[in-house]
Amino acid sequence: MPDLDTREWLLTNGLGSFASGTVSDVRTRTYHGWLFAATNPPSGRTLLFSHLEASLEILGSVVALGTNVWGNGEIEPTGYEQLRRFDINPVPKWTWGQDNWQLTRQLVMPYGLVGTGGWGLGIEDEGTKGQGGKETRGDKQWPNAQFCHQILIQYRYEGSETAILRLRLLIAERDFHHQQTASQELQFSQLPGQQQVCLQAINSGRFGIPWHLRWTQGNYQPDAVWYWDYRLSEETKRGLGDKEDLYSPGYLIVTLQPGDTVTLEARVGFPDSVPGVLTLKTFVEAVEAEQERLSQIFGWREGAEGQGSRGAGEQGRSCSNFFPSAPLPLCTSASYAQFPIWQQLLKASDQFIVYRASIAGPTVIAGYHWFNDWGRDTLIALPGLALVPQRFDLAKAVLRTFGHYCRHGLIANAFPELNGEPIYNSIDAALWWIETLGLYLEATQDWDFLAEQFPVVQQIYKAFVGGTHFNIQVDATDGLVSWDARGVALTWMDVVIGAHPVTPRYGKPVEINALWYSALCWLSQWAERLSQMEYGSPLRLTKQAQRYANQAQDVKTSLQKFWNPQLGYLYDTIEPDDRRNFQIRPNAVLALSLRHCGFSEQQGCQILDLATTSLLTPYGLRSLDPGDPEYKGKYEGNQQQRDRAYHQGTVWTWLIGPYIRAWQRFYPQQALPFDWQPLLNHFFFDACLGSISEIFDGDSPHTPRGAIAQAWSVAEVIRHIK
Repeated sequence: MPDLDTREWLLTNGLGSFASGTVSDVRTRTYHGWLFAATNPPSGRTLLFSHLEASLEILGSVVALGTNVWGNGEIEPTGYEQLRRFDINPVPKWTWGQDNWQLTRQLVMPYGLVGTGGWGLGIEDEGTKGQGGKETRGDKQWPNAQFCHQILIQYRYEGSETAILRLRLLIAERDFHHQQTASQELQFSQLPGQQQVCLQAINSGRFGIPWHLRWTQGNYQPDAVWYWDYRLSEETKRGLGDKEDLYSPGYLIVTLQPGDTVTLEARVGFPDSVPGVLTLKTFVEAVEAEQERLSQIFGWREGAEGQGSRGAGEQGRSCSNFFPSAPLPLCTSASYAQFPIWQQLLKASDQFIVYRASIAGPTVIAGYHWFNDWGRDTLIALPGLALVPQRFDLAKAVLRTFGHYCRHGLIANAFPELNGEPIYNSIDAALWWIETLGLYLEATQDWDFLAEQFPVVQQIYKAFVGGTHFNIQVDATDGLVSWDARGVALTWMDVVIGAHPVTPRYGKPVEINALWYSALCWLSQWAERLSQMEYGSPLRLTKQAQRYANQAQDVKTSLQKFWNPQLGYLYDTIEPDDRRNFQIRPNAVLALSLRHCGFSEQQGCQILDLATTSLLTPYGLRSLDPGDPEYKGKYEGNQQQRDRAYHQGTVWTWLIGPYIRAWQRFYPQQALPFDWQPLLNHFFFDACLGSISEIFDGDSPHTPRGAIAQAWSVAEVIRHIK
């Protein structure tokens, strides 16, 4: 599809619901649609509303504005040929046109958590009075919290003649990972009303999610028909199901005079339960409300450089020049001054902060479209998502929640659905929790929170020393943390195919023991601090602080077991039989980047020199040296092929953060050997416009792959871009 611009856009609502598609308006993924509703926030994501297929009739001539690729490869209609412009800020906006007419379409997804006091605005959690005057906390259900899953669409027509806009509804009811197939068992009921239609699927006699579409003007005509065999080209590349059938219950006909606007709203629930009347101002008010929410979270001043328009279209200062018209030219470093880089990064970061119903508090979506929240990813991303932007109450609420779910010294790596149990398949989540707690305390001096969480800290320490699940235990001979459990992968390199981890890393992984050393240093500092606060027994805490310090020194000495003098690098693991893994991986850089580092200046410099030549790319660090026999330079093919490449050379953007922190520690006077321009070009102009991909190919040109928007990728850039 050489003529189609398949770069993507993303809207989210703070509940896990999202809308997504492409610049050219063609659907290329299972995850493209206008309303994926998270029915059990942030899970249960279900496609309800795919899109509106639009055509415009002027003086008897009909122009189809949609773009579809069908199973036989045919592109029809070819509305992208009429597309004159695409803008991303403040909301996605398409402009189609010819010499005598122009039609624009904008989409906005309002924030979905309402009636919660202040959390949605980034205002405090503990001690804030919620609606109704009841006390609210980040780890307790807000008594008046309500979920709203909706998308607003606005069309505006300009021209010299009256036009007729025809909008055909394309809908579904299916899990967001799978495609819909037409069948006799799947039916849809519709109940047209005054400027609205209520819709609900019936599958094998079971009723689906009720939702409705309403509009400010137009006549709706029921006309039920199936559209078969949409081709989803990105899924074809990924070796996954790539065919979709969509159902159309009918279409809307709107007569438009020059300058007319029509607004539509799709919302979960029955229309009788929706407050207020849909008006032409509803869309503008929704855009303004979202900008105000972000302004309050991040403290943006009205009218400051980079602050978005107060409205959309004609309602405020235009942001249409934020992005040039497609195709977008390459941005040079000098031209970045026109872009509010910092504000746009913070806006991107907020898309990952969501409410989880099962824990009644905030969590972090690891990435869009297909990831849920993961413990390790959340804790690594939290400094960039919450500490740097000074969202301290958010950081505190997330840390408190994870601490609450500590079991057997392990921090949950995946949260439960309602009435479910967390998953504890990570050796490092607990250690990242301690590291991130330390960074939070350094930033806030919130020592009362330390006192509250110190029992969790001690639980983790005792479990690692005494032994816990997966044979995780400190080796009494050298003080290093070891683990041995076949068929699982407990570090961040966690791919398992069948019962066989691709990078098992049994034994003593280097970054795990670097985290362990840093944790012991934190524990020593914290015990000493608490003794001064007269928390518990000061004498006992003083003795504990000394014991932790002595243990940290022993671990620091044992960390030298990882030093490979022939290579000038660190062994990646010391295996259970005491063999060393010689592979050059970025985990050695991780070991240098923590708040407390157990390696010498000479070692740090040598490690960074080799990592710079072997692993560093313009988009992050490779997961394996290209000279390694197991290296795979492209992340492509079917699921198994991609899994085998995931940590075998693929570039991970989040690793640029640890690299920079390590460089600043060991080469403080030397310029960073990394040019931000390619990564910022990617953020503004590539893949998902206004976000950063999960991974890139190890081989040049380092094609972006994986999730189109990844939390820790964005977070680590935020930590270092200013």
